[in-house]
Amino acid sequence: MANHKSALKRIKTNEKRRIRNRAVLTRVKNVTKAVRAAAENNDADAAQTALAAAVATIDKAASKGVIPQRRASRKIGRLTRLVNSLG
Repeated sequence: MANHKSALKRIKTNEKRRIRNRAVLTRVKNVTKAVRAAAENNDADAAQTALAAAVATIDKAASKGVIPQRRASRKIGRLTRLVNSLG
């Protein structure tokens, strides 16, 4: 266990960030699943709506530094291509 005051503070800070990052990552996974589920059901309108929510969530995660910007762009591009293939 840490003995210095700064090290103890760092442990607390890291734990707060870990919990926040997990919440954001879970949110990203869930919105991605929603887009894929709507696409699987061939529901173009629902997929378009889910895609808009997914893009906002993924961009927010990237701006917070939870996921890298390139990964966010790749996810958005793949989801967009999937929704555009519906019709």
